Amino acid sequence: MLKAMEQVFSHPASLKNVQTHFCPGCQHGTIHRLVAEALDAFGVQDRTIGVASVGCSVFLYGYFDIDVVESPHGRAPAVATGVKRVHRDKIVFTYQGDGDLAAIGTSEIIHAANRGEGMTVIFVNNTTYGMTGGQMAPTTLPAQKTSTSPYGRNVSTDGYPIRMAELLSHLEGVSYSARVAVNSPKNILQAARVVKKAFEVQVNGQGFSFVEVLSACPTNWGMDPLKANARVENELIPYFSLGIFKDSTGA
Repeated sequence: MLKAMEQVFSHPASLKNVQTHFCPGCQHGTIHRLVAEALDAFGVQDRTIGVASVGCSVFLYGYFDIDVVESPHGRAPAVATGVKRVHRDKIVFTYQGDGDLAAIGTSEIIHAANRGEGMTVIFVNNTTYGMTGGQMAPTTLPAQKTSTSPYGRNVSTDGYPIRMAELLSHLEGVSYSARVAVNSPKNILQAARVVKKAFEVQVNGQGFSFVEVLSACPTNWGMDPLKANARVENELIPYFSLGIFKDSTGA
């Protein structure tokens, strides 16, 4: 019990001790901590390189006490591919949002995954473009209103939300693909285990790993944090099922 409490109140070495700039109720901070705890668990802080893209993820360098490379919008997997191939002894991960990874970056993520690049991808899905004004994203739910779909997403003209974790799980180059949520203590604990496993895949040299994280965006959803958390539970999780969709590591 004491050890568990110490872990909860301790500060991960891989995170800087700075004040967050994220909106009230935003769960990027929670996800950051889970990633940092995984890096600390494997003792790889000093040889980890993060790759950030455009969106809320762009501020990765301000929160992690590791080397971080910035990439153009959607191109983080391509940049991470170059970093990993040059520095094969490094732990390389991308941190991306849904507007970034599943829209302009669709080609990069699919081909990096298909090649089985030895990286870890943390994909934050809040069903909207969070940083640029709350536009409709590839993950926006049917009938969900956004700044560019004021009457709700119309699947007959806009198509259906893309389930990235399932999509990538069908590629032979993918070793691990899972989806988690961070809206409750129970889900956070499961998310911590999955994120750690994703990095373990890379530490063990077992190829490409992918974790999709369902997250709230109260500001662009026009909700207070409590209602946003409830939306994750009642709307996002029923559509984007939680679980491990592929694990070919044999562990």
